[in-house]
Amino acid sequence: MNRVELAPGIQVSRLGLGSVKFGRNQGVKYPKAFELPSDQEILTLLSVAQELGINLLDTAPAYGLAETRIGELLRNRSEWVLGSKVGESFDGQSHFDFSKAGAARSLQQSLSRLKTDYLDYCLLHSDGNDLEVLESGACEALFEAKQLGAVRAIGMSS
Repeated sequence: MNRVELAPGIQVSRLGLGSVKFGRNQGVKYPKAFELPSDQEILTLLSVAQELGINLLDTAPAYGLAETRIGELLRNRSEWVLGSKVGESFDGQSHFDFSKAGAARSLQQSLSRLKTDYLDYCLLHSDGNDLEVLESGACEALFEAKQLGAVRAIGMSS
């Protein structure tokens, strides 16, 4: 599969693998209910994705248990471009915190759940109020995380 440059030095497949269905089946906008996949089904999906040339794996605290499951199951971290988000978490309902401290805390929790020292990218997970999100302090936390090497690239999912 052809690769494109996500950011300097980060080559990604044109298609990525989103992980919302790895960990969240409540409060999602899908036409019908679904069960979360088993660990073996996730491992199979990751393997097939890699065989097809997909190297981008996207997750978020808003995806329920997805980060924790990826952290437990992903054995070949260096072969993936791994990204997450800050700003929204989910524990049966969505919670938003775009403060500098909230974004920094969320990033550290994601690193811990994913069992990695860095993310290839981290996005602000907007609640739809993009201008407010950009002015909230979360951007500053992401800039600092990038300077410290905890994140290679930053952006916004809006």
